[in-house]
Amino acid sequence: MDMRNFKPVALFLMVFLFTASLLYPQGKVDELDLMPVPAKTTLMQGKYRLDTAFSISVLGNPNKRIYGAATGMLRHLSGRTGFFFHQGFVTDTNKSDTAQFVIDCKRPGKLGLHEEESYTLLVTPKKVELNAETDLGAIHGLMTFIQLLKVDERGYYFPALKIVDYPRFPWRGLMIDVSRHFMPVDVIKRNLNAMAFLKMNVLHLHLSDDQGFRVESKIFPELTKLGSDGEYFTQDQIKDIIAYADARGIRVIPEFDVPGHSTSWFVSHPELASAPGPYKIERNWGVFNPVFNPTIDATYEFLDKFFGEMAKLFPDEYFHIGGDENNGKDWSANKSIQAFMKEHNIATTADLQTYFNKRILKILTKHHKRMIGWDEILQPGMPNNIVIQSWRGQEALFAAAREGYMGILSNGYYIDLMQPASYHYLNDPIPPDSVLPDSVKKNILGGEATQWAELVTPENVDSRIWPRTAAIAERFWSPDSVRNVDDMYRRLSIINYELEDYGLTQIKNYGMMLRRLTDDHDITALKNFVNVVEPVKFYHRHSQGVHYTSYSPYTRVVDAARPESDIDRHFGKYVDEFLKGGKEFKESVVFWLKLWRDNYPELEKTIKVSPILKEIEPMSANLKNISEAGLEAVNLISENKAADKGWTDQKLQLIEAAKKPYGQVELEMVPAIEKLIKAVKIE
Repeated sequence: MDMRNFKPVALFLMVFLFTASLLYPQGKVDELDLMPVPAKTTLMQGKYRLDTAFSISVLGNPNKRIYGAATGMLRHLSGRTGFFFHQGFVTDTNKSDTAQFVIDCKRPGKLGLHEEESYTLLVTPKKVELNAETDLGAIHGLMTFIQLLKVDERGYYFPALKIVDYPRFPWRGLMIDVSRHFMPVDVIKRNLNAMAFLKMNVLHLHLSDDQGFRVESKIFPELTKLGSDGEYFTQDQIKDIIAYADARGIRVIPEFDVPGHSTSWFVSHPELASAPGPYKIERNWGVFNPVFNPTIDATYEFLDKFFGEMAKLFPDEYFHIGGDENNGKDWSANKSIQAFMKEHNIATTADLQTYFNKRILKILTKHHKRMIGWDEILQPGMPNNIVIQSWRGQEALFAAAREGYMGILSNGYYIDLMQPASYHYLNDPIPPDSVLPDSVKKNILGGEATQWAELVTPENVDSRIWPRTAAIAERFWSPDSVRNVDDMYRRLSIINYELEDYGLTQIKNYGMMLRRLTDDHDITALKNFVNVVEPVKFYHRHSQGVHYTSYSPYTRVVDAARPESDIDRHFGKYVDEFLKGGKEFKESVVFWLKLWRDNYPELEKTIKVSPILKEIEPMSANLKNISEAGLEAVNLISENKAADKGWTDQKLQLIEAAKKPYGQVELEMVPAIEKLIKAVKIE
């Protein structure tokens, strides 16, 4: 640490810890930091003390994946504690019921929808017992056990307790788009690690889109030769990913988007498109016209061969066809397609897509797969053995469920929109006040967080997915009564740190990106600034005066900034408590306002040696201005003094200026400072 910055950092830690203890008071000494929250937990007296004699044995008849998972847990505990455990690996020869940790699985778990995933974990001062019907449940229990590790003056221990746990929903997924920006194998694997840690069980890979085709086909090798820029998964890599996911109890579902979002297919196969070529890989973002021609047999012959090849590569019973955002323009402009529609009494392009989907469904059924797709695949006449992934929202999901269709919710879990964890956390596939009958509820399988990749690269994708997806994972697993947002955030900060043990880069890459932005100068001032800005929300980044393409730089402040600022969130709470009369929170409010005010001249020095930062200079000045206004407001409120209306008007003008984005980032503490100014009495 730069000693010049030690004093303010140390002061911050003291202030933060004090005020956090007031905002988030702890309960018992052994208060649990688990995420997701288990279904039922009973705390008991005592602690299980960890030492080097700790050993694990496995009883019953499990799948072999439990041995790798148990060994991984052993390595994790060793790494956390520094203990040289006598046991190196957990194998099928470790069957002693006298081991300190006994895992008992009744049968091998089969990856698939509605497989048994429950477990019971009993920790006593003498022993740990994990019982599960399948090894899938046992793996979940291992992840819970890891999160229970605590430390006191005597060393490492686990609190004595009994947990009976099971998931609320059977489908708890994460979709990663590897088409817009390719995400290599190491990115996928580290996110699988995090998914297992949070008890998620479906990885959905979006493998084709206008910007790239990302899986090797040995039948049609030109798909990746011409449509991937050389960035794609070989079939051996796909097999490796699937095996890696299987070892963690996670299913892998492929998505090949048809009939729209399909430009990359046509670079090598323009004869399948609805408009004449030639085609080239799309470098821009948006919804584009290219679409498969649904009226020619060649389309179905091609997809039959390709889907048949991929059906053998991906063992899961579900196969995602996308099906979204076909604007129908190329269909409407093609005279032969229009003639086909007239001849077959197909009235609209939506009806034509239904015709296409039904033929695709026959192909998938032939290859022993079940179809899943976005909302648009649900059209009159579609059989109800398909699964609807809803981006449109709960009403669309509920309407489909009422008609007998199974569905999963993604609306409200679009993590690329940069919304706070609290928003995703309170979004629910089946809200607690739902009046849906049980016969309809059973059709709602759960949900998926969706990480679209227009604006992310392997360098910052983890920071967009985690830790917020941990809150979503809890929504999918825990009872619907678990809804305390403040406690969620308390545990989320702990989980965020623990995810680093599994290779996630959302914390460590932050500093790296800031160092690059300063050209390896002191990052303190820049960090003080970036800590309290967030990327603009939703898809507004595309309308902020910058035209993004697939090859644009994703290395600016907006790319380093986190989707949600913990400091801004805490500051907002400090302000609220101060305005309620909590004088003990004044010190925290003043601390941050002074830090932001004084950061401006220091950041100016950094900007002079790093021109890439010039775009945020006006916002740095705005932050200084509103911080000064906030300090004046705190003093007036503390001294019970009034200000004239001119003062208030002037300060509110500063607030309005500070609301303007620069460099596609926004200051998120502005509403809290605005509250301070509006709380000042006017003469």
